[in-house]
Amino acid sequence: MKSSLIVILKIVIFISCLSLIIIGQKTVGKLELGMMLLGLAGLLGLLYNYNRKYV
Repeated sequence: MKSSLIVILKIVIFISCLSLIIIGQKTVGKLELGMMLLGLAGLLGLLYNYNRKYV
C-alpha cells in the first residue's frame, strides 16, 4: 500500500513538472523562466531520488 502510494505521488510530480516546462516554453518572460526552472528542479529531484539507491 505504501509503495503504491509513493509511485502514484512520483507520477503526479513528474506530470506536473513536465507541464510546468511545457507551459513555460510557450511564451517569453521572467515568470515563464521561473516556471521552467521549477519544473526542471522537480525532474532533477525525481532523478536524484531514483538514482540514490544505486550509489
